[in-house]
Amino acid sequence: MKYVLTGMYFVLATTRIMAQQTDESQIKNLLSRQVVQWNKGNVEGYMQGYWENDSLVFIGKNGPTYGYQPTLERYKKSYPTPEEMGQLTSTIISLKRLSETYFFVVGQWALKRKEGDLKGSYTLLLRKIDGKWVIINDHSS
Repeated sequence: MKYVLTGMYFVLATTRIMAQQTDESQIKNLLSRQVVQWNKGNVEGYMQGYWENDSLVFIGKNGPTYGYQPTLERYKKSYPTPEEMGQLTSTIISLKRLSETYFFVVGQWALKRKEGDLKGSYTLLLRKIDGKWVIINDHSS
């Protein structure tokens, strides 16, 4: 019985570790795809990483924006051309599982642009909805 319980614990622990690695890989891929889309000048493609819902929250230097469509419009207004979007780099500093359906990410971003470079930090709250990781809260400064 002792060996059966030890074996079951090992299988459960291994399964949990593998699931976390898979989730972390999916989140890293999502964030990488966003960078690729941004660098193509494709704001709509960049926004595919966000939750397409009125409950999405984006917090920037001018305060919070609520909802997917208002967040998309905010990006389009702030970065109306590929030149103003520049080239984005993003570095994950910390990626932490909060639960089976939530991850918290801390990172840094930088834009290289002709009219002046920008850089800052971000925190993201991601949620797994219908088997897909999406950003539900973004605080970028």
